[in-house]
Amino acid sequence: MELGISTFGEIAAEHISGHATGAQRRVAELIQEAILADETGLDVYALGEHHRPDYVVSAPEVVLAAVAAVTRHIRLSSAVTVLSSADPVRVFQNFATLDLISKGRAEIMAGRGSFIESFPLFGYDLDDYDELFTEKLELLLQLNDNEVVTSQGKHRPSIPGLGVYPRPYQQRLPVWIAVGGTPASVVRAGGLGLPLTIAILGGDPVHFTQLTKLYRQAAERAGRDSSQLQLAINQHMYIAESSQQAAEEFWPVYSRLMNKVGRERGWQSLTREQFEYMRSPKGSLMVGTAKEVADKIVAEYQLFGNTRFLAQTIAGDIPHSKLMNSIRLFGTEVAPMVRAAIG
Repeated sequence: MELGISTFGEIAAEHISGHATGAQRRVAELIQEAILADETGLDVYALGEHHRPDYVVSAPEVVLAAVAAVTRHIRLSSAVTVLSSADPVRVFQNFATLDLISKGRAEIMAGRGSFIESFPLFGYDLDDYDELFTEKLELLLQLNDNEVVTSQGKHRPSIPGLGVYPRPYQQRLPVWIAVGGTPASVVRAGGLGLPLTIAILGGDPVHFTQLTKLYRQAAERAGRDSSQLQLAINQHMYIAESSQQAAEEFWPVYSRLMNKVGRERGWQSLTREQFEYMRSPKGSLMVGTAKEVADKIVAEYQLFGNTRFLAQTIAGDIPHSKLMNSIRLFGTEVAPMVRAAIG
C-alpha cells in the first residue's frame, strides 16, 4: 500500500495584496512538509485547489513544482484539480511540465471540488455542473493519450487537430478521480478503469464499502479486471505521543474548521462527543497515537482493499512544529507498522 499526505493549505485570511507574509510563510511550510514526507519514505504528497481566502493553494501544480525541485522520490499530486472549472489543455500542460521537472512523479487527481467559488470566478454556470465535468474529463483523457487532438465540445472551443505540448516524462500522466460519496462518479471511474480516491471525512467508514463495491462492479461490466484497479482512501489525520494529547491539540482546530463549513452548508455544530466517536476505532478520524492510527489504517484495508492511503492534515492554530511531528510519526512509525501488517 502507498502512504501519503494530502493538505488544502489552510491559512488565516489576510485580505491584502503585497506583503502577504502569512501566505508566503504557509507556502514555505507546505514545502517543508513535503520534504519531510519525502525524507521519511512516504509515497505521495498531494495539494488541494481552492479559490477562497482561507486556503493558500489555488495553483497546486505551481507549488508542487517547487516541491519537485527539493525532493527526490515522492509522487506529486493535486487533491483535487477542480476540472469542471478548468481548461483541460492547460491542466495537462501544467502537469506535464511538473512531470518533466520531477522526472516522472506527477499525477492529476481530478474532481468537482468541495466548494463552488471557482465556477463564477472562471465564468461557468453551476447548472452545468455535471456536464462540465464529463466533457472536460473526456478531453483530458484524450490529451493524455494523444499528442495531436481533435475535439468538439459544448463548453470549450473545438480543437481542430492540433498538437498539445509539452508531453510528460511518463508515457501517460496518472489521472485519478476523486469523490466524496457520489455514486455516479464512482461508476464513471470504474467504467473508465481510472484510479479512484474516496474522501471519508465523516460517518462510519464501513458505509463507504458500498461505493467501492459499485466501483469494482462498474469496471467488471466494462470488461475490465477489477483486481487491477487502484483505490485510495483519504481521511483527516493528526498524531501525537499520546492519544489524549492528539485529541486535545486537534479538537479546537478541527471543530472550528468543520463548524465553519457546516454553517455554510446548514449542518449542525460538531460536538466533542461526536469528535471522540469519530476518532474511535469505528470512526472516520485518524487522530491518536501512531499505533492507534496504524491499526485503523490496517482495519480499513481489510474493508476496502485499497492500494493507497492519504492522510489529510489540517494546520489551523496547531504550531507548525507539532504538525511536522505528526507527519514525522506517520512516516517513521505508522508507515512501517502498516507495511509490516499488510505486506
